[in-house]
Amino acid sequence: MRTYATRACMLAAMVLVASGMPVSVSAQAPAAAAPGQTPQRPLTAIQTPVPDDQLRRLTSDEAVRLALENNLGLQVARFSPQLQDLNLAVTRGTWTPALTTRFLQNGNNSPSTGFLSGSATSTTSHQFANNVSVQQALKTGTSYSIGWDSARQTTNSILSSYPTQLNSSLALSVSQPLVRNFKVDATRNQLYVTQKNREIADVQLQQQVAVTTRSVRNAYWDLAYARASLQVAQQALDLANESLRDTRSRVEIGTTPPIDITEAQAEVANREEAVIVAQAQIETSEDTLRTLIYDPMNPDFWTLHIETADAPVFTPTTVDVDGAVRNALEKRTDLGQSKKSLEANDLNIKYLRNQTLPDVTAQIDYGLTGVGGTYVPRNILGTSGGDTVTPTDRSYLSVLGDLVNNAYPRWTAQVNIAYPIGHSQQEASLAQARLQYNQNLTQLKNQQLQVATQVRESARQVVTNQKRVETTRAAREFARSRLDAEQRKFAAGTSTNFLVFQAQRDLAQAANNELRAILDYQKSLIDLEAVQQVPLNGGGTATVAAAR
Repeated sequence: MRTYATRACMLAAMVLVASGMPVSVSAQAPAAAAPGQTPQRPLTAIQTPVPDDQLRRLTSDEAVRLALENNLGLQVARFSPQLQDLNLAVTRGTWTPALTTRFLQNGNNSPSTGFLSGSATSTTSHQFANNVSVQQALKTGTSYSIGWDSARQTTNSILSSYPTQLNSSLALSVSQPLVRNFKVDATRNQLYVTQKNREIADVQLQQQVAVTTRSVRNAYWDLAYARASLQVAQQALDLANESLRDTRSRVEIGTTPPIDITEAQAEVANREEAVIVAQAQIETSEDTLRTLIYDPMNPDFWTLHIETADAPVFTPTTVDVDGAVRNALEKRTDLGQSKKSLEANDLNIKYLRNQTLPDVTAQIDYGLTGVGGTYVPRNILGTSGGDTVTPTDRSYLSVLGDLVNNAYPRWTAQVNIAYPIGHSQQEASLAQARLQYNQNLTQLKNQQLQVATQVRESARQVVTNQKRVETTRAAREFARSRLDAEQRKFAAGTSTNFLVFQAQRDLAQAANNELRAILDYQKSLIDLEAVQQVPLNGGGTATVAAAR
């Protein structure tokens, strides 16, 4: 009666494990060895206790939250939008005004070589000048430049009426394209395309978040399955140990031949191997999950153990395939990237179409000049002809007054027209861009077809795994009933150890099959949710280059 009670407890524990409920296992005490026999060690698989400070109990949602904070793949993906922001800043920098200034000083001393040089044996001149200018290209395609020049020059040449001369001038130049580059030019097109790349970077970040979330949830349930599978393997080992003790008792009283002990010991060894493999699988699953959710810089990264708080529970659901397909066609990140790329291609087409127009540019130049200093009247020979020469001084403020009063203006207005003769490079580039657009549009349609196929397949997997859970659960119940029957027949002497062990193995396998079906069902639900957002096999990155 003690043997059958123990077996009944074992079977009840296996049923609870197969149903996804946590089970605590206590090792059975080994039976005493028969006289003359070597004592057998208890073959149980009890994991080393983990200190509380090295154990972290997590729910599935908590694991996802930790991954969003610590996952290195997500941290890498978060750099892309920032890099695109800097690309936008670089492009906008083209419209930043540039201030330039220059200071110049020179001197020249040359020998006299003709009678016009006067009595001087050499001609000396010195100059100090500076320039300040501002240049800027505007978002409208207009470009302008403003420059202010100032100079002071001295010379002893009798040919100069200004031994000391002060100069100041102001120049303004404005250029505006009227046809080509009027609505869009290379810089504006580059900005528009970079903005699309920024939007693509956001979509790629969303995709990485969804992919990471799916990976974390799958890794979480893999760990939960590994722990549940270990419990099933442990229960099977305990059943084998119990059978071994019962066989020894039968051998001692002479109702069973001694050879049956060897068969029971072999069964125990097989069960112990399954427990060892299950323990290794737990460690592997733990490493997979920890690399997804924890910061590797933490000192306890490799020593912290993870315990799953959620058990794999089977909850039947109804799948709306058509609704899932519509949702995927609207929200899939790879489709979003393709659509953004098409929009960028359309921007390139508009720019290249504009480049096929005639290049008509209007330009206006306007300038002001002022001169001052010491003025000395000269005749053709450089002398005053005996008259008294009275120099006239004109200050620098008077020179600036000439500029303010618009005393000496000069201006130029012109229109430049250029048009290629024959087939131009711009027309070839436009034809190439249109062909590329049509290719990308066809590729988008193909992607949409593939997305619909993937969603339907994921929905089909949910339905299939749901049916698998139901059938494996029934198979586990039948296996339990068969084991009960074999044990009763064995007690009555109408069965053998081999058949009992076979029934135990079948029950353990059926319990594992049910656990695997429940896990696959949980993961298929995760995949069905993820496939409506991202491709399950990962997605490539898309970056569009502006046409040049």
